[in-house]
Amino acid sequence: MKNWTVYVGMAVLLGGGSAMAQQKTDKVKTTFQTSREWRPTIDNRADAVMVYGVGGNPSDKHKRVPFAERVKSWKDRGYTVHFMTGIAWGEYQDYFTGQWDGQWHLDEGQVTQAQDTIWHGHMVPYIVPTDNFLKYLKERHIKPVIDAGIDAIFMEEPEFWARAGYSAAFKREWKKYYGFDWRPQHESPENTYLANKLKYQLYYKALAEVFTFAKTYGKTKGMDVKCYVPTHSLVNYAQWMIVSPEASLASLPVVDGYIAQVWTGTSREPNFFNGKERERVFETAYLEYGSMASMTAPTGRKMFFLTDPIEDRAKDWVDYKTNYQATFVAQLLYPQIADYEVMPWPERIYEGLYRTNPNSEDKQRIPRPYSTQMQVMINSLNQMPLSDNKLSGSAGISVLMANSLMFQRFPTHTGYDDPQLANFYGLALPFLKQGVPVKTVHIENLGFKEALTDTKLLLMTYANMKPLEPVAHEQLAAWVKAGGQLIYCGTDRDPFQTVQEWWNSQGNTYPAPADHLFEKMGIAAGAAEGLYTFGKGAVQIVRVDPKDFVLKPNHSQQLISMAQARYQAATGSSLAFKNNFYLRRGAFELLAVLDESVNDDHYTIRGTLIDLFDPQLPVYRERSIAPGEQAYFFNVDLLENKKKPQVLAAASRVYDEQIGKSTYAYLAKSPIETTNISRVLLPNRPKTVLVNGTEVFDLQHWDEASKTYLLGFENDPEGVKVSFAW
Repeated sequence: MKNWTVYVGMAVLLGGGSAMAQQKTDKVKTTFQTSREWRPTIDNRADAVMVYGVGGNPSDKHKRVPFAERVKSWKDRGYTVHFMTGIAWGEYQDYFTGQWDGQWHLDEGQVTQAQDTIWHGHMVPYIVPTDNFLKYLKERHIKPVIDAGIDAIFMEEPEFWARAGYSAAFKREWKKYYGFDWRPQHESPENTYLANKLKYQLYYKALAEVFTFAKTYGKTKGMDVKCYVPTHSLVNYAQWMIVSPEASLASLPVVDGYIAQVWTGTSREPNFFNGKERERVFETAYLEYGSMASMTAPTGRKMFFLTDPIEDRAKDWVDYKTNYQATFVAQLLYPQIADYEVMPWPERIYEGLYRTNPNSEDKQRIPRPYSTQMQVMINSLNQMPLSDNKLSGSAGISVLMANSLMFQRFPTHTGYDDPQLANFYGLALPFLKQGVPVKTVHIENLGFKEALTDTKLLLMTYANMKPLEPVAHEQLAAWVKAGGQLIYCGTDRDPFQTVQEWWNSQGNTYPAPADHLFEKMGIAAGAAEGLYTFGKGAVQIVRVDPKDFVLKPNHSQQLISMAQARYQAATGSSLAFKNNFYLRRGAFELLAVLDESVNDDHYTIRGTLIDLFDPQLPVYRERSIAPGEQAYFFNVDLLENKKKPQVLAAASRVYDEQIGKSTYAYLAKSPIETTNISRVLLPNRPKTVLVNGTEVFDLQHWDEASKTYLLGFENDPEGVKVSFAW
């Protein structure tokens, strides 16, 4: 540990204050990642592009264009250019095959008990981040990028598989970190916990070292290099049995921000609710984005939310569209986030071949209606405002999370299982499914005064995680004493309760970590079920593991009833249950209607509504949304200045606007081989509409009620000139 603290200390010196400064000066609102050079088919017109990999992406099958040429091709098109590469995998074959230092390093891959290397691509293993590998990464990948003038570096997916931990490299790291010989993780809960704690620390150290180097080297060139971590959510990593630093990165000032890598592929992972295991894409996405938002909210660091119009797995265009809408709405329900990665890999989205529907093997490129809809959606993100509005529902309920959620997932011991992360979902879904906007709080962030500011009722368990530091219990106790209401659910009988950790070593003899927490609030160790007051607050102890609330049908009422009582005590009001969520952000209105909820009612919304999920951009006065569906509208009635001509929604990005006394003109840019549909607000019905100088006015396209004109044409990244006169 002593050697590692050097990097953290240097990071503090180099990075102090950089996160808040980033928020004030960075004008990048939308971005995307690609390993390809600019091409007219993928020019989606975000603010910035993250050019992937000095050598490309391991999954690339095309001829690779040199890095400098790829960078120049995007700069020439007006993009801010950033750099992205993987820290756990990448085009690093020259390292593994000895081209870099004359030695083979394939023994540094992540290896399972069966001695199988876990591969990400051909000769590209998932990596044990050794000191030598980090030296290579800095020399061959970070330094050249900074030399090329790029001042923002995204190191994505610091991932160590829970089933790995058997390689020679990992054994060496174990001895270096713990001071004693490696122990096979499958032999005991203790060994599993120690192995996963090391995996977590290895990537914490790796990011600290690489980012410290990037900032130090950047300063020698007069550059202020910003460093970001694109990462899956803690919910997903825990469910997929992957270990990653996650919230602990908040203690690294050299981290300027994050990308929340949430998309259909993560959010469609099945979970249990009311005894049924199935996909719940909207609900899972909502919790994933929430865990990322809460991870960074106290730090003020920049957060991009990602969505993907398709996903890694080969599905069909109908499936992709349905789930894209679900994740897209979920991300927008966090009004404190307004920066977005609009898509990864546009080359895959625009040029890939996928099935036309679930019942056909016919494959085609993205259907025109879907590409139009998608481009309307991603261009709306350039307009998406931050908002102080709150998501509808009874606010103030949070679920406590910890990075150690990732430590207990694999393998199982003594028959104790947590299927599909049921202990987490058991605390969240019973409320979320009834229209309560549940949030998450990271135990690692409790030292920030903002962490629990808005929480009135906190739900927690140690059935699926353990506290890595005792100070968290002092912070929780202080919060309860000041009036907080805490529900602790757990039998404290899982096999990880007795791993050698701070609560049962160094003079401590607590049988379970919860006993230390209870002691801080004057509650006896092993306390029975019941309500215990402490200061102005109270603790409700429930001797049930939360997974029972979702694994069994109709079994969550006990939790809901207790939460109702604790919420009443905290707020003076009752929890309100409903089957929907609603949020307004500027003139944008977002809806999600839940199935498996309190009823099957539709939600009716009224106004002058442009349907942003319909590629024809129709205008409605009223829409009814069914359970299991989401909706996204632009409400013309909510515009502050209805006299100003402007593009309200479009499958292109607008540039060079010119507003005259009775004229309005602009340039529209979007990828070639896609169709633009726009709805344009005008003070009066136009007399002439020109597209690249050609008259296209059609009276049928004027909507008097909304004062909008519906315009369509083929997109062109070089720009299409549009002008109106009235």
